[in-house]
Amino acid sequence: MKYLLRLCAVVMVALGLAACSSAPDVKTSSADFIKVTNGILTSSYGKTIYTFDKDQAGSGKSECVATCATNWPPVYVEPGIKLSGDFSYISRNDGQKQLTYKGKPLYFFVKDKNPGDKTGDNVNNVWHVVTP
Repeated sequence: MKYLLRLCAVVMVALGLAACSSAPDVKTSSADFIKVTNGILTSSYGKTIYTFDKDQAGSGKSECVATCATNWPPVYVEPGIKLSGDFSYISRNDGQKQLTYKGKPLYFFVKDKNPGDKTGDNVNNVWHVVTP
């Protein structure tokens, strides 16, 4: 299952993501936003967001493809959304836009079933929750 997360430029460069922990959630519409929950980056519906150590910040590509991307679905950005601050995106091989934070592509973990689950943290010592 693919997860689509829509973002827009409400994350201001000067405030950065840290401000989101004390300010309202970063909203992109009435239903979609990124937020900080218990010190980690999550989706609007509470899904934990991860980075992959094999991805190099700023490289513009994801090392998680094929079966990896089935188990670690990318956090997608709807085309045309403008991002700012520490958020940007990369273009995956299939043309879809994947959200990045500080240059690192972002992912969900297929085994996280409930809001707040973070069963993917430190899997194989290469997957980590995102802490702003």
